[in-house]
Amino acid sequence: MRKIYVIGIGAGDPDQLTVQAVRALNEVDVFFLLGKGAEKADLIGLRHEILRRYVEGDRYRLVEARDPLRDAAADGAGYPGTVEDWRSRRADLYERMITDELGEGPDGDRTGAFLVWGDPALYDSTLGILAEVLARGTVRFEHEVIPGISSVSALAARHRIGLNRVGGPVQITTGRRLAEGWPEGVDDLVVMLDAHQSFRHHLAADPVIHWGAYVGTEDEILVSGRLSEVAGRIEELRSAARERKGWIMDTYLLRRDREPNRDRDLHRE
Repeated sequence: MRKIYVIGIGAGDPDQLTVQAVRALNEVDVFFLLGKGAEKADLIGLRHEILRRYVEGDRYRLVEARDPLRDAAADGAGYPGTVEDWRSRRADLYERMITDELGEGPDGDRTGAFLVWGDPALYDSTLGILAEVLARGTVRFEHEVIPGISSVSALAARHRIGLNRVGGPVQITTGRRLAEGWPEGVDDLVVMLDAHQSFRHHLAADPVIHWGAYVGTEDEILVSGRLSEVAGRIEELRSAARERKGWIMDTYLLRRDREPNRDRDLHRE
């Protein structure tokens, strides 16, 4: 039986790999690497550095393919369809690579791996796409997931903060959702995949923001403060960084002031 490892490789620092991930890397015959063009070549470069640093010997093979493009401008009612189409094209690619590069017999390569930025269980499509490939029934494989340090965990660590406050929930959402409104009953909100700086919709509430881009890498940028005081600086830094590198990955925590009654309820608990 073919086997696929889905390995979380952390938020950008090769030192963030877990011992479990290193062990899994050394079980792999074929690493599948999806490139996103010259602008994001350093994302592939990090994966090469991880393999160079942690895999013993050179018996493995690399299979590189171009990641299907997704219309980043799609919005509104057309967004779900755009994402579904992109995932299906990715599933076609995964299916072809697994079928062509891995065998089921006693000879040849039987174990492959996808190296996933951050954690495979948090806002990443790999697991869902592999499930779609399996549902098609054209290729058989088993798969194992190795968790990684997410950008959310790395952000909290770099700012030296907890994600939640005593007795309170924390919610993880997207910039698209934040633009629609602040969720009820949540004062601590982690936002990912925000291409449009949706925190600008909440300047009036003036929460504290803990923002980070390229967290864990040598390009890391961190900003904290009241949103009304630092929003402009974040936008300037973000724009300049994106212009310089051609891409950006950023995550942030918004922390709204708690209502006094809610704090009293927590103390009673």
